[in-house]
Amino acid sequence: MKRQVEMEKSMETAHRVFMSNLEKSLDLLEEELKEASELSDICTDEWCRTAEDLVDDLHKEVYGISEPRWLSEEDSCQLKLLRMRVRDLYAKYKSIKEH
Repeated sequence: MKRQVEMEKSMETAHRVFMSNLEKSLDLLEEELKEASELSDICTDEWCRTAEDLVDDLHKEVYGISEPRWLSEEDSCQLKLLRMRVRDLYAKYKSIKEH
């Protein structure tokens, strides 16, 4: 039983590090989209393809996370917030692309 608890703690730590890194990636993408919305010359075809690929990759990562049974309520809320952020960033990307 002690090993199971240790294993769950280890997995919990790894999960939190992974979530933190995803959050940092979303922060970077959000900043990039903010700059693109302010500067129309950034929105080249190459930029749009790259941005869409990034949003797609982050979407797959965030929505591909299953919630382990040992996940705390705080961690569960963080995952839900990350999913909302990805959705919002995709909407922001689409609005930039259309202009």
